[in-house]
Amino acid sequence: MKLIVTGGAGFIGSNFVIYMQNKYPEYKIVNVDSLTYAGNLENLTEIQDTPNYSFIKADIADSQAMDKLFSEGVDVVVNFAAESHVDRSILEPEIFVKTNVLGTQVLLDAAKKYGVTKFVQVSTDEVYGSLGESGLFSETTPLTPNSPYSASKAGGDLLVRAYHETFGLPVNITRCSNNYGPYQFPEKLIPLMIANALNDKQLPIYGDGLNIRDWLYVEDHCSAIDLVIHKGRNGEVYNVGGNNERTNIHIVRTILEQLGKPESLIKYVEDRLGHDRRYGIDATKITNELGWQPKHTFETGIKETISWYLNNRIWWERIQSGEYQAFYEKQYSERLGE
Repeated sequence: MKLIVTGGAGFIGSNFVIYMQNKYPEYKIVNVDSLTYAGNLENLTEIQDTPNYSFIKADIADSQAMDKLFSEGVDVVVNFAAESHVDRSILEPEIFVKTNVLGTQVLLDAAKKYGVTKFVQVSTDEVYGSLGESGLFSETTPLTPNSPYSASKAGGDLLVRAYHETFGLPVNITRCSNNYGPYQFPEKLIPLMIANALNDKQLPIYGDGLNIRDWLYVEDHCSAIDLVIHKGRNGEVYNVGGNNERTNIHIVRTILEQLGKPESLIKYVEDRLGHDRRYGIDATKITNELGWQPKHTFETGIKETISWYLNNRIWWERIQSGEYQAFYEKQYSERLGE
């Protein structure tokens, strides 16, 4: 089998490439990534020299590049390629539309033209909007995105659905809760808090810190996508959640406790625009149909994650310069009074 994995140098994509390479060494895996700020080939050092793995630097919105790539043969496409940070989408929404909507359309056209056997769109629970104090997102929950990021992902998802309904393209869409684990870019909550705490810097918490997210360890997400590729019913959406709802402030306090750092580092700051209050995933469908279960509780996953960042300081300290530092200062300096 030949897989094209787009966005395979990013956080979830690189973990997925490693997972699949280790589990299916006979598969040919082509990693396609434009290497924007969050793409990092260092994530893939352990497999970069394996014979069935290759990397191509390309933009999924480049129709000529994608046509050439697909013309060389492909069985399965897994689309991780996306701009994925809500804060950045508020600052530069046009970049999100280009990659998450137009890029998805380019991939779908190529997949249709060259007859792929499965197209998996990796999406997010954020397309469903915000929950109240109770209830969970199911696959039939209406799409009501509240940020430019989630709106762009919803647009991509609807295109995937349309190509299945119109052209019979064999597709699946997965919608996951918040991922965490190794190789996550340090603009996201958990790695940002770990890095700041280790450097005794203030930990910026939006609003009252009581926004709730369901947390999914990245390896469990990879195993879910693996099952969807091999067993998913064409045209279906599968929600993937960790069943680990936690408030943001609980996450931060857990990190501080495990690192032996004081809570005085916590700094409540002005909330971001359109900050959804709560997400919660009902993963009953993928559990009942495909037999998926997460292996990590939040307690085991956060310990493994903190340990990884402690043991890989060089990786994230190198990132915390240049473009990332400029974004961090733009996003947080005024809020933190720096």
